[in-house]
Amino acid sequence: MRILLLLLAFVVSGCAPQPDTTLRGDPLDVMFLQMMIPHHEQGVSMVALAAQRAQDDDVRMLAAAIESTQATELGTMKDWLTAWGEPLTAPPDSHAGHGGMRRSDPEEIGRLTALHGKEFDQRLLNVLIAHQDDAVQMARWEAGSGAHEEVKGLAGRIEKSRAAQIDMMKRFLDRV
Repeated sequence: MRILLLLLAFVVSGCAPQPDTTLRGDPLDVMFLQMMIPHHEQGVSMVALAAQRAQDDDVRMLAAAIESTQATELGTMKDWLTAWGEPLTAPPDSHAGHGGMRRSDPEEIGRLTALHGKEFDQRLLNVLIAHQDDAVQMARWEAGSGAHEEVKGLAGRIEKSRAAQIDMMKRFLDRV
């Protein structure tokens, strides 16, 4: 009976994995997450434009999938940092020693807001290919250097999914 109650309590609790708080302050993982959060936020804002501006259905569908995936990843990354008692953002210029924050040019993103249809599709794909390549590079670094297995696992998934997105976007560019 006691085992049944424990099992029931586990099921009722939602079985959600809890963030591992044993890594509080690990500098490599914290830095990766603090860099990826603004990178993801920027990506989400870019792809959100596609709902009203893209002409190609495949571009619109990929943008929606990217928005959903990255929003979920953002929540996970923020939850980890919060659980570890770490700030969600790093102090300005704190990443200058290793190449700085990888972000798409805000002016380039601003140009997207003035475009519609085929022009938007082409520009978004070009900007997003470079943006997702930055994510791949950061994820590779974390997967090889990080300490926390869950964060390294997320980095591995980011690397694979963004590389696949880049391949897909290159094919889309050939026809839009």
